[in-house]
Amino acid sequence: MSQPQIVLLTHVKHFIGPTAVHRLLREGMRVVCHDMAFADPAVREAFQAEVPGVEICTTTAPTELVAEVAGRFGRLDALVSNDPYPAVRAAVDEADPAEFRRAIEAMMVWPYTLIGRAAAQMKAQNGGRILIVSSAAPLTGIPNYSMYAIARGGANAMVPTLSKELARWNIPVNAIAANYIKNPDYFPPELLANKEAVAKMVKNIPLGRLGEPEEVAELVALFASGRCGFVTGHVIPIAGGWA
Repeated sequence: MSQPQIVLLTHVKHFIGPTAVHRLLREGMRVVCHDMAFADPAVREAFQAEVPGVEICTTTAPTELVAEVAGRFGRLDALVSNDPYPAVRAAVDEADPAEFRRAIEAMMVWPYTLIGRAAAQMKAQNGGRILIVSSAAPLTGIPNYSMYAIARGGANAMVPTLSKELARWNIPVNAIAANYIKNPDYFPPELLANKEAVAKMVKNIPLGRLGEPEEVAELVALFASGRCGFVTGHVIPIAGGWA
C-alpha cells in the first residue's frame, strides 16, 4: 500500500489556504500546515480542532519549515507556497518605498527562501513538486497597484527559471495566477455583500462572475498530486478570462 503524499501548505488561514487544505485532505494527502498565527499555541489547537486530520508546523520561519517537515515525516513530496499580501493602492510617484520593500519581502523573498529549502530536500529525494499560488496582476498590469503587481511579477518570474534548474531532479515548478477569486483576504464578506461593488468588478471579467475558491483548490490538488508531472515552467491564470 503506497504511503500518502506529504504536502506543505503555507499561510493556511489566508488566501486560498482555507479551501485548499480541505481539498488536499480529500485527495488523501497528509497536509502539513503553516501559518504565522500558529506561533500562538492556542491558535494551533483551535485550527487542529477545526480541521481534523491536518498536521501543524510549530515553526513559522521559511528557513526552518522544510527541516521540520522532513524531520517528522522523512520527506516532502509537494510544496504549495500560498503567499497572501494586501494590494496597497498608491500611484507610483506617491508609493512608500518601505511598503514596497515589505511587499517584496512577503511575495518574493519569503517564498524564494522557502523554495530553496524545499529544492534541497527534493533533490535528495530525486523528486517533488513546487507550486506557487500567486496572481495574474503582473500579466495584465493594474494602474495604481504597481507595488503589488511588481512583487507578484517577481514571484511569477521564479517559475520558468527554477523549473529549468530543477527539472533534472524531477521537480516540476509551476504557479497559479489567481485573481477575482472569492477569499477572505481580498474579498471579505462586507465587500461581497456590496452588490454595486461586485457588479463593477464583474464588468472586468469576461466570464461575468467572481471565481470560487474551490476552483483554485482543484488546480492546487492537481499539481500537488503529481498527476500532471510533465507540466513545468508555467504560470497559469485562473481569472475568468481577465488575464
